[in-house]
Amino acid sequence: MKKLFFTLLFFGFCFMLSAQTEPKVGDELVINAQDGASYNYIKFPKLNILSKRGKVANYKSVHGNTVVVDEVITDKNNNTYVILKKKDGSKFFGFVSEVKANYDKSIAAGEMATKA
Repeated sequence: MKKLFFTLLFFGFCFMLSAQTEPKVGDELVINAQDGASYNYIKFPKLNILSKRGKVANYKSVHGNTVVVDEVITDKNNNTYVILKKKDGSKFFGFVSEVKANYDKSIAAGEMATKA
């Protein structure tokens, strides 16, 4: 009986942990500074596109931005993608209103963080 109780407690704890990692529409996230040259799991425009548009070719303008989850998409491989918009309503780099990101991988890589 004791083993059954601890087994159920363990499964309940695992279920609660997995339920908290799913994004919902309206969740707020923060875009962190990236160590490398580009973001791997957030689909920002490439640097050459930014320079062609007359913008400075770096991603420093998005560091620390608060974004809101506008849409949650789960594909057939159980990858969770989110559509992100800036909280203040402005556009990324002055011309992109929303970006797509792989939620689980970008959180794990440190590109995004949940707002505490």
